[in-house]
Amino acid sequence: MSSDFEGYEQDFAVLTAEITSKISRVPRLPPDEKKQMVANVEKQLEEARELLEQMDLEVREIPPQSRGMYSNRMRSYKQEMGKLETDFKRSRIAYSDEVRNELLGDDGNSSENQRAHLLDNTERLERSSRRLEAGYQIAVETEQIGQEMLENLSHDREKIQRARERLRETDANLGKSSRILTGMLRSAERKAAWGSIVTLLCAYSKMIYKNIEIIRVIF
Repeated sequence: MSSDFEGYEQDFAVLTAEITSKISRVPRLPPDEKKQMVANVEKQLEEARELLEQMDLEVREIPPQSRGMYSNRMRSYKQEMGKLETDFKRSRIAYSDEVRNELLGDDGNSSENQRAHLLDNTERLERSSRRLEAGYQIAVETEQIGQEMLENLSHDREKIQRARERLRETDANLGKSSRILTGMLRSAERKAAWGSIVTLLCAYSKMIYKNIEIIRVIF
């Protein structure tokens, strides 16, 4: 298994060395040769990607206890591949600028002006993006504050409703207590009245009895 990986590894090393050499030669070649070289490099980059895929598959088949070393090597090769692709893109941009300048017959000033214009537009877009992000952040914060205020109002409304219910219960209890006290007072008044009547009757009875005794003594 490791021998297959090492075979792919050697092929990848040879191929990337050729690609690096060709990329460095692109800016110095005549237009016709540049076009052919760019196409050749694109083909070799695709071959290098396929080799990386094969190497990745081989690493997955390696036992976990031995996989760490090969995984580190794969990360290094992928970084190298990314650098090659970046360098190739730069060489293609330079190649495209030269071809355009040759077709237009200028000295490259137009290309520089276009770059400056693109940079200016990019800066404007970035400033607009920052303003939009700031506006969005303000809107989010405002929405959060509004939500908190609504929640506080809802809690206050619940407290007010509970207080009203307690007041109603208190009023009902006070009314009930008032009716009970009124009944007790009326009952007490009736008892007191009957007591007074009984006392008066007893007093009159005693007076009548005494008068009768006096009359008997006289006669």
